[in-house]
Amino acid sequence: MPSCLFSCQKLTRLNLSCCELDLPQSFKGFPCLNSLSFNRVFTPPEAIERLISSCPRLEKFSLKWCDRLALTIRAPKLKYLSLKGEFKDICLVDTPLLVELSVNMLMTRDLAEHAELSSNCNFVKFLGGVPNLERLDSFMDFTKRIQMDPVNFKDIKERRAVLRLITSSPNLKKLCISGSSDTAASTSTEDSDFWKIECPSDSVLSKLKFVDLEDMSGVLHEIEFIKFLLGCSPVLETMIIIPSILDKECQLKMLVELMKFPRASSKAGINFIRRNYPIIL
Repeated sequence: MPSCLFSCQKLTRLNLSCCELDLPQSFKGFPCLNSLSFNRVFTPPEAIERLISSCPRLEKFSLKWCDRLALTIRAPKLKYLSLKGEFKDICLVDTPLLVELSVNMLMTRDLAEHAELSSNCNFVKFLGGVPNLERLDSFMDFTKRIQMDPVNFKDIKERRAVLRLITSSPNLKKLCISGSSDTAASTSTEDSDFWKIECPSDSVLSKLKFVDLEDMSGVLHEIEFIKFLLGCSPVLETMIIIPSILDKECQLKMLVELMKFPRASSKAGINFIRRNYPIIL
């Protein structure tokens, strides 16, 4: 990499492919750069993190096939992020303007044993710095457990992110979600056609066996989400539902709705836990 590149203070776009990157100690950043793309660039994660943090106007970043990185991304102006390849860990910090995220994370055989023991996708950790996310496209073939808390099912952006995340994880076995929906609007029919429009007609969560849903308030989109999970999980064994509502009549309405839903798995059992004792459906 020619050293003169790092002195181009008016550079606005940088695409690097099939090369090694070694940031010089004298590098002070690209103050005008708004688009950065790495494809098979060999460099330590610290160099990428330093480069990103030294580009105050960076709005678009693409990172593909860059050698199993554990990376923390801090980019307050970033709007579009695309990640593809083998990653040990990705953490988004201070990315408040990010509106579009595309994630295609793959696992090679030599990392599979480690993944079997430790692969988790924590929704809060991964997307905690992305309050304005509008689009999430993902494919994570190693993810076996997803934890999301809290999720407000009344928020269409959060519903869409949840749906994209779980349908893009073909090896998902365990799903844990805590709700945060306001019970005051539990009878609202706003966006009632969301699940018909957004759910892929051929969705199959072929390996999902366990679902834990806590603090469910009974809002429409929570109930529809439960219906979706029951209908597309052919090996589901256990679904635990813990309501946040204390009113017995509201709990009874939830139970009646749950009993109506078809189940793709003949072994699927629903444990509806109220006041520390379960009702098995």
